[in-house]
Amino acid sequence: MLKSIIPKGENQYIEFKSENIKATELASEIVAFANSEGGEIWLGVEDDGAISGLSRSYEEDVMNICRTSCIPSIISVYESITFDDKLIARLIIPKGKDKPYYTKEYKYFVRVGSTKRIASREELMRLFQAGGAIQYDGVEIDKGRLIDLNIYQVGDYFGRYHISFLDEPEGERIRLMRHTDILGDSDKPTIAGLLVFGLAPERLLPPSGISYACFAGSEITAELIDKKNFFGPLPQQVNECLSSIKANIIVGSTIVGAKRVEAPHYPDRVFRELLVNACIHRNYALHGANIRILLFTDRLEVISPGRLPNTVSIDKLSVGTSFARNQTLVRFMENLGFVDKLGRGLPMVCQEARKFNLHVEFIESGEEFKVILPLPDSSLKNMLA
Repeated sequence: MLKSIIPKGENQYIEFKSENIKATELASEIVAFANSEGGEIWLGVEDDGAISGLSRSYEEDVMNICRTSCIPSIISVYESITFDDKLIARLIIPKGKDKPYYTKEYKYFVRVGSTKRIASREELMRLFQAGGAIQYDGVEIDKGRLIDLNIYQVGDYFGRYHISFLDEPEGERIRLMRHTDILGDSDKPTIAGLLVFGLAPERLLPPSGISYACFAGSEITAELIDKKNFFGPLPQQVNECLSSIKANIIVGSTIVGAKRVEAPHYPDRVFRELLVNACIHRNYALHGANIRILLFTDRLEVISPGRLPNTVSIDKLSVGTSFARNQTLVRFMENLGFVDKLGRGLPMVCQEARKFNLHVEFIESGEEFKVILPLPDSSLKNMLA
């Protein structure tokens, strides 16, 4: 029974280390796991899985490394195990909540497959973003120019605050856009500014669209009924994708007396909330991936690039945890009426699903976050019973 507890080999979540590992090397392994998805380090086990054992307990030494050689300090769990009369230990490192972590040598490590390595510039930026130290959506776009923005949409935005933006001289327009983070300090569009007010954001931000597909069955191998890619400013993407979902959702109906009665179905605000949530909370620092919307006969899947921010867990989402990876983007979309910053959106989606005795799933896997919304039965059997 004990033998089955010991992993068969190293992988993304398992690392074997012999007794003679140096403290600096162990600290780097701990940091790599904390900066990634967490994992286990088995001490007294060789790379090939052979049990070499430990001459004593290293619990105090390991806890000291976690406390003083990893910054911020990492809380781990140390378990001593006796196997074939040999002492080994399992060190459990949780997924870090205070990323990024680094060693006292100021090195940031991440876990990639069964090995660790120093974080690349892009990975380090994502770690700082996850910790809230960097607001990526407020960064200026190097190749961006003022003419990349739809000045009339910007004018409509300021018109909500009774500011006659289009009647102002150019210098005042730039000042207004700079002070509201549509433009950065160098008068180039910010990522959030381009995403909401850009003429064609995908030209400068290729992974900024929505890929939509509708299938005739419940598997991805089923017949493809509809497939579209939506680009342009985020409000336009949300509205166009919502229209496609509504066009492909099958709602059963029947005639009762002289009236046509539709089967119960989700209100539009459910789909709209999931689309908006994906657009404003996705990680735009991850290049090469669009949001994916997959509509099956029994469910809707919304897949957005990027893990949840440090302070957010899946358990918290359904009860109204409000988080903002992209604070500037959230502010723009909130002011345009697309966002409720009180965190009531996902709880509303879960509540609507419960009306049909259905359960919304939230899944975090690698660098993706997925929401699975089960669709109610389109028949009217229960309603007419």
